[in-house]
Amino acid sequence: MGLRDPLPADEVTRRLAQLEGWEKAPDREEIHKTFRLDYYASVKALNDVMTPAQELQHHPDIDLRWETLHFSLTTYTAGQKITELDFLLVDRIEQVLAGYITAAE
Repeated sequence: MGLRDPLPADEVTRRLAQLEGWEKAPDREEIHKTFRLDYYASVKALNDVMTPAQELQHHPDIDLRWETLHFSLTTYTAGQKITELDFLLVDRIEQVLAGYITAAE
């Protein structure tokens, strides 16, 4: 199975159960999570996430608000399906954000 092949629903469910805070959207093929950070930390974290996103050639949807940073992931090149590529980026996002969340606590 390739990085951009759609994952079966049961595999998506199994993988999400192993991740804190990541959920599947009920009405579309995407996974998402919201991180609570102050605005300026969110901007810095967002910049740091862009390097691995670019390396993976993945384009997450991002919503930056006053105290939240929200990521929504779907693989557009797979017809807006959840793929291994999404979970690879989840791992990278978690690695990057861990430094900011620890620093904020």
